[in-house]
Amino acid sequence: MRILVFNGSPKREKSDTMHITRAFLEGMNEVEEQEIRVIHVIDKHIEFCSGCFTCKRNGGTCIYDDDMLDILQQILESDMLLFSFPLYNFGMPAPLKALLDRTMPLSTLAMQKVGERYEHLCRADFSKLKYVMICGCGFPNSKRNFEPVVAEFKLMFPNNHTIITVPESPMFNAPEAAEVTVPRLELVKEAGRMFASEGELKDDILAQIASPMIPEELYASIVNGDAAAAK
Repeated sequence: MRILVFNGSPKREKSDTMHITRAFLEGMNEVEEQEIRVIHVIDKHIEFCSGCFTCKRNGGTCIYDDDMLDILQQILESDMLLFSFPLYNFGMPAPLKALLDRTMPLSTLAMQKVGERYEHLCRADFSKLKYVMICGCGFPNSKRNFEPVVAEFKLMFPNNHTIITVPESPMFNAPEAAEVTVPRLELVKEAGRMFASEGELKDDILAQIASPMIPEELYASIVNGDAAAAK
């Protein structure tokens, strides 16, 4: 499977969330070797979409000559898009959002009704493309944190999507937390193996991954202690 990974974190490989993403991909590779390409979005020259709709009227050519032309070609050549990013203000980091805004050339101005809503017609067949979102946040739990970005992802990719959310994700960059982070990454690897074998994840493993690694109150007290020490 040709997998294109969009790392939306400005920390690049040091991203908390990329620890989770790498474990998931390692699990997939244990079932079958995958062809994986990683794009650190922060390193790409991507102009903001101007909303001119030129791309939708002229066959898909954008007015900007930047790195998106190559990225769009890589999307067309992929079997799976994996979006890895930390939660920023209940959404995704701005560079990744800019990239997604600039995928407008992949569809035309014409629209059709699908279910209860209208969608632009695609210029290519994306029916077999899989979409995975892996998002981590620094809060102690998933409640009232991930809901906005999960809803956005489901609207952008209504079919063939898989969503993994992980609270307390800064712990993956803390060596002293290995006692709890290593077992959680093993669980994520198991999820990767399951996804590679079955093409989807069961609700129980998603719930386990999304659960706090240590008690919420303990995590909050550790973070608050670090914050006080940093003043």
